Amino acid sequence: MNKYVIITTLCNNEEIANKIISNLLDKKLIAGSQLSKVHSKYWWNNELEECDEYKLEFRTKDNLFNEIENEIKNIHDYEVAEISSCEIINANQEFLNWIDKNTK
Repeated sequence: MNKYVIITTLCNNEEIANKIISNLLDKKLIAGSQLSKVHSKYWWNNELEECDEYKLEFRTKDNLFNEIENEIKNIHDYEVAEISSCEIINANQEFLNWIDKNTK
């Protein structure tokens, strides 16, 4: 049985964010995505940083994570990018069928 996940990454450049989304959709690695603007605060090189970023969330299957991770890294411009996933524990069957139908 497939495991379903939401994969998350962040970018500070909307053009790169849209390039990642288009690439993953074109390769049928994700069924859909959401892009939202967020404000982030974080430690980087022992300094507290603050900036606006774009949060990308992808609906997909867990077995595609490694391929998605590689595609994101090929496009992303961060030295260390968050690429994480959370398992979808409960979801309606129609939604899961949609993910199956729209991913490879």
